[in-house]
Amino acid sequence: ANAKAKALLEERRRRIAQFSSEQEVTGRKHYLRERMLSALGGFPERTPLNPRVTGTLEREDFRVEKVVFESQPGFYVTANLYLPRSGKPPYPAILFPLGHEEGAKANEIWQRILITFARRGFVALAWDTLGQGERIQIFDADFKTSKVVRSTTEHTILGAQCLLVGDALARYTIWDGIRALDYLLTRPEVDPQRVGCTGNSGGGTHTAYLAALDDRIQVAAPSCYLTTWGRLLDTIGPQDAEQCIPPSILDGLDHADFVHAFAPKPYLILSAIRDFFSITGARKTYGEAQRVYALFGARGKLAMVEADDGHGYSEPRRRASYLWFSRWLQGAEDSRPEGDVPVAAEEELWATPTGQVATSFSGETVTSLNQKRAQNLRRSGKPSVEEIRRLIGYREPQAPAPVRFFGRLDRESFAIEKLIYESEPGIQVPALLYVPEKPKGRRPAVIVVHGRGKVAAHEKAAELAGAGSVVLTIDARGMGETRYTPEEYGSDWPRYFGNYESAMTLLLAGETLVGGRALDIVKGVGLLASRGEVDPARIAAAGIGAGCVPLLHAAALDQRIASVTLEGMLVSFESVVAHRIHRGIFEDVIPGVLKMYDLPDLVTVIAPRPVRLVNAVDPLGLRIKKGSA
Repeated sequence: ANAKAKALLEERRRRIAQFSSEQEVTGRKHYLRERMLSALGGFPERTPLNPRVTGTLEREDFRVEKVVFESQPGFYVTANLYLPRSGKPPYPAILFPLGHEEGAKANEIWQRILITFARRGFVALAWDTLGQGERIQIFDADFKTSKVVRSTTEHTILGAQCLLVGDALARYTIWDGIRALDYLLTRPEVDPQRVGCTGNSGGGTHTAYLAALDDRIQVAAPSCYLTTWGRLLDTIGPQDAEQCIPPSILDGLDHADFVHAFAPKPYLILSAIRDFFSITGARKTYGEAQRVYALFGARGKLAMVEADDGHGYSEPRRRASYLWFSRWLQGAEDSRPEGDVPVAAEEELWATPTGQVATSFSGETVTSLNQKRAQNLRRSGKPSVEEIRRLIGYREPQAPAPVRFFGRLDRESFAIEKLIYESEPGIQVPALLYVPEKPKGRRPAVIVVHGRGKVAAHEKAAELAGAGSVVLTIDARGMGETRYTPEEYGSDWPRYFGNYESAMTLLLAGETLVGGRALDIVKGVGLLASRGEVDPARIAAAGIGAGCVPLLHAAALDQRIASVTLEGMLVSFESVVAHRIHRGIFEDVIPGVLKMYDLPDLVTVIAPRPVRLVNAVDPLGLRIKKGSA
């Protein structure tokens, strides 16, 4: 997955290096916006905000208003607006998207920054992003918190649902930010010609997004986010769903494009030398952006500040931010120290009566909005083979799979050959071939794809081989010996998303793990068909667990698979959108699939070849009881 993505990124680098005019950069800005909007699934309609101030905190030198508005009808956003008490309006304004730190808009560091801006004559607005503060999307009424604990886990559960209908989760988070700016500009205290945007981590992500997409922002300073996709792939991998907008790498987009889209307006890159977002990547992005700003004759409007510390909006970056925004939005650098700040308790900053929109209002969630999006789709029903290939990023195999053998195990009625075959350049598929002893003529054959790998399929394979079939069990990419789940995601991540890094990297590169695994299976079928012991007209296939969805696609694409048995397969993609929570689904995500087909539709493509479904499961992996589907 990484090799494919990096080849695309290198192609992009060469293209950007040839830029020699302002016009080319302007064209790039339009390209980024068009590609992002397409990948996001378009923005919702701009509907009335219906804002209301639900309370006020009065302080000596600033005021905080607690605000609720609707970024979409019934989709409530909770926010805090910090207003100066000194100076003369209209004031410059700061849009402050939040990161993933505890406390959401009540986080102590965020309050320190927002209060400091207000004391220096800025109006500043922060709002709770999805899964945080008062806007938990998967709310547990008993524990009074998220059912899945982490906001990034919420993001990626919701992100998988969004992708299935052809959207990205950032469609919702970016639109919240655009509507937050809409609200900010309704305030008479705000000068609409002097608006800046800054945030850290996830807030740095959205600073980059919003600045690139909304011309009303005049000054930007993302903190602890900008690096390069190449360095991300080499280090921590793709982050949660709001920070990944497939297929951006296929579209030739990298972090520097966010800066290019803002040129030549003032842009400050705030970085940490010891951040998990690679400082090497940040420096590369800055270097590329310097060349672009030079084309506009605006070198002085781009800067980078590195602090020798770790992830967070630390004091050195905050100080640089205050200087940057005061220079460009107030006409003079304000270098005063922050001073002491009166930090409010989280409950004091609540904009809702209960501290949760889920319990205060009968409103929408991302899941409910996504379900409405899915209901409005008009699937074609039975897709063509060509449509399936295109959607899963499947490439027809061009040559027989090279095979290497690593030994033989003899059993009472069959032998097991250990082998590896090449599915495509760089992709090796470990496999076990069960060959009945003394075969009489050509035998039927079965390829078995178990979600936990070939070892987990041994009992079934031994039973089939004992009955006289040649059996091939495989570790399709990301299964068995080829599985890789980095520890950085935390203990809950693999449980919900499995091999997320490989799956998301492929989505960003315009491919899918389903398509890659389908190719592994088709190459395995070819291997069986080439064996002298096998009757190529009698090759069956069996999928178990996570092996089912790619096998179903492989059977739709390869007529040599004479029959299919699927045990423990997900009942449908539509069920993932219908459920608030799912587990083990992300590896099977196909962007926009519900615009074209669902899993039951593939059975009609395979017909009249028989397909047998055994113990279908819901999105949590629980067996569906008869009559409950």
